[in-house]
Amino acid sequence: MIHPTPITLEGYGMRLEPLTLDHAPDLGRAATDGRLWELFFTSVPAPGGESAYIQTALDGLRDGHMLPWAVRDLSTGEIVGCTRYHDIMPAIDRVEIGYTFYAKRCQRTHVNTACKLLLLRHGFDGLGCKVVGLRTDILNLASQRAIEKLGAKRDGVIRHHAARRDGTVRDTVMYSILLDEWPAMRARLEERLRNGGFAPGRP
Repeated sequence: MIHPTPITLEGYGMRLEPLTLDHAPDLGRAATDGRLWELFFTSVPAPGGESAYIQTALDGLRDGHMLPWAVRDLSTGEIVGCTRYHDIMPAIDRVEIGYTFYAKRCQRTHVNTACKLLLLRHGFDGLGCKVVGLRTDILNLASQRAIEKLGAKRDGVIRHHAARRDGTVRDTVMYSILLDEWPAMRARLEERLRNGGFAPGRP
C-alpha cells in the first residue's frame, strides 16, 4: 500500500479537502447545527475547541497514522463536517475511516454515501488497500445503521475498549470491507446516488 498523503478528493457533489487550522470556524458552524458535541459518544469539538481538535488530527498526520479532511458540499460551497483515515497500517494494506461528523442538516442525505465512496475509492483504487475498516461506539446506533447501510461487514465488539469524553469506557463495534467486496459495493452505492440518494433530504 502507498502511504496516504494529503490529497483533495472530489465527486458525487462533494469535495474532501485536506484539513487545516483555517477550517476551524467552518467546523464550528457545522458542529453547531445540531449541537453535535453534546453527543458524548461521538468525537466532535465543542465551541472553542475546534483548533485543538484539528491540531490533534494534524499531529496524527505528522506521525503517520491519520489523514484528515474537511467536507465541503459543492452545491452550497459550505464546509459541513470532517472525516479522516486513522490507524493507517501500510505494512498490512489497511486504513480505517472515522472521526466523521456532519452538520445535522446533512444527516440522512446523500452526503455520507458520497463521502464514503470518495474515501473507499481512494483507499482501494488509489492506495491499494486490501481492507478498509470502520468502528463506532456501541451506543451510537445511528452510526452503526449508517455503516451497515454501506454494506460493511460487522466483525464484532471489542469490550471495554476506549475512553469516552465523559470519562466512561465504551465498547467498540468493528466493521470492515475487503478488497474483493469493493467492486459490488461501489456499484451498489453509485446506483443509490443515481436513484435519489444524491438528493438532499432523502433517507
